[in-house]
Amino acid sequence: MFSRLFRGGRGVGGGRGQGGSGRGRGGGTQPGSGPGGNCVCPKCGHTQPHQVGQRCMDIACPKCGTKMVKE
Repeated sequence: MFSRLFRGGRGVGGGRGQGGSGRGRGGGTQPGSGPGGNCVCPKCGHTQPHQVGQRCMDIACPKCGTKMVKE
């Protein structure tokens, strides 16, 4: 039995991996996905255009300093 489990490196698993859809980052049609839109402050409501390559959550609101979110 022991030799059957460890012969040729095959093991007993099916080797099928995690599965999933493989869509990656970005989220497709979910809110906040894509390059367009605005960054909004959840505290004071200030909005500014989203800049491609910079996440809204990395931008501090210029009015109150709270981290912004993408709308």
